Amino acid sequence: MERESMEVDVLIVGGGPSGLSAAIKLRQLAEEAAEEISVCVLEKGSEVGAHILSGAVLEPRALAELFPDWKERGAPLKTEVVEDNFLFLTEKRAFGLPTPPAMRNEGNYIVSLGNVCRWLKEQAEALDVQIFEGFAGAEILHDENMTVLGVATGDLGLNREGEAKEGFTAGYELRARYTLFAEGCRGSLTGDLIERFNMRKGHDPQTYAIGIKELWEVLPDNHKPGSVTHTIGWPLDDKTYGGSFLYHLEDNQVAVGYVIGLDYSNPYLSPFDEFQRFKTHPKIRHVFEGGRRISYGARALNEGGFQSIPDLICPGAAIIGCAAGFVNVPKIKGSHNAMKTGMVAAEAVFDALKSKDGAKPRLIDDYPTKLSKSWVWDELFRVRNIRPAFRWGLWIGLLYSALDTYVFRGKAPWTFSNHSDHNTLLPKKDAKKIQYPSPDGIVTFDKLSSVFISNSNHEEDQPCHLKLEDPEVPIKLNLKLYDSPEQRYCPAGVYEIVGEGEDARLQINAQNCVHCKTCDIKDPTQNIRWKTPEGGGGPNYPNM
Repeated sequence: MERESMEVDVLIVGGGPSGLSAAIKLRQLAEEAAEEISVCVLEKGSEVGAHILSGAVLEPRALAELFPDWKERGAPLKTEVVEDNFLFLTEKRAFGLPTPPAMRNEGNYIVSLGNVCRWLKEQAEALDVQIFEGFAGAEILHDENMTVLGVATGDLGLNREGEAKEGFTAGYELRARYTLFAEGCRGSLTGDLIERFNMRKGHDPQTYAIGIKELWEVLPDNHKPGSVTHTIGWPLDDKTYGGSFLYHLEDNQVAVGYVIGLDYSNPYLSPFDEFQRFKTHPKIRHVFEGGRRISYGARALNEGGFQSIPDLICPGAAIIGCAAGFVNVPKIKGSHNAMKTGMVAAEAVFDALKSKDGAKPRLIDDYPTKLSKSWVWDELFRVRNIRPAFRWGLWIGLLYSALDTYVFRGKAPWTFSNHSDHNTLLPKKDAKKIQYPSPDGIVTFDKLSSVFISNSNHEEDQPCHLKLEDPEVPIKLNLKLYDSPEQRYCPAGVYEIVGEGEDARLQINAQNCVHCKTCDIKDPTQNIRWKTPEGGGGPNYPNM
């Protein structure tokens, strides 16, 4: 069926911090120069912010560059950090550690990043940015020379077999002179773009972690507005990278979460259950007793850093924000870098649009050049070796981090390499099973009740957005060698082995999916491919 189309000057795929900052900066530059530049943002969530999940402590550096008057504009940065705590946990005790320089939060704010994005949307719309919510980019458009021409949204109204139902609507083509991919970590179209243009050549593989988060309303006596706590140690062993955060927001709310590197080796490890177990620690549990859990979610995050940033441009397009991997892992922050990369890309696109040189290939050459001279590049370069050092375990990682920070000051004459996360699992015969306690329904919970409060929803009669390259691999390889780790690394109960022996099969409960992308990353044979479902599907986070 022929698709309708619309043309704009700049299309931005993704309504997160980087995409919205890019859109705003483009329109600011256009107004200053009295130029007419049309900008469109495509957001797959039901609304901007619906799929945004982060800790989050926000460093307002980029925001202040974008809007020096952000306070007067009413930006939702309400709770300034007043204390930092860094703890090492054993099973029963907690020991205070010096807070590393990168983790100090003076001048930063505890926020709901989803609400920050909702506010950025208002600022963008006031500048005449068009924002299409509930539409998922499903296909990259290009010409015969492979120049990117925009994207097409997914068809609406297909049944499980991919056939048109009553009310079927064909996808829409959004064509642009330049397209910015701002899908966030492990974006599906970004992955297609990187593969099509071989943009990872000469760069390390990207590495990832899974972050699992809950938002609680706690008793007033347990609430300390502006308090930030990070922990390492228990319940993880010293060979598995990870740790927790507790951020006390306004209104008696506490954001609590756990992050685990997806290079873990034990196929029996369950990130969800490690998080639940963490909350039972005597130093932690009392914060939540008597409180009420409001929301739950999970999301993969980039951990590769400087050496894993791919090529950022190809004809007609560029990658910005967490889609490229600009998270500062030691700082436990990425939003400020995501915003800045969007702003730098906007400046480069604006210059490219003004040049009107039709003889040149449509490369946004100035974007990587400008970025390499920005504070983002310097910040990531200085911490490039810290996360990779933890491959040798917690204690060597901490020791090296201190050496790199205080002695070499981020300028060591070497750069550690990164490895892919999907090939680190041990066979089940070499791994130790982990027995997790049953949830108590007070502080700890099961996956299904957690997914329920993520407000995740998908049209059930649609093609499954979790594709198996080979349907036989889950049983013949994953079950046989690793005891089906997809049952455990998924934080939403999407993957389930039903039946036994020759009758065993993998059941995919796609309705549960919270769009974390962990399966796309951790599956040992890369047999699972995450593709966008119908627009508007997935979680609907209210204040995450």
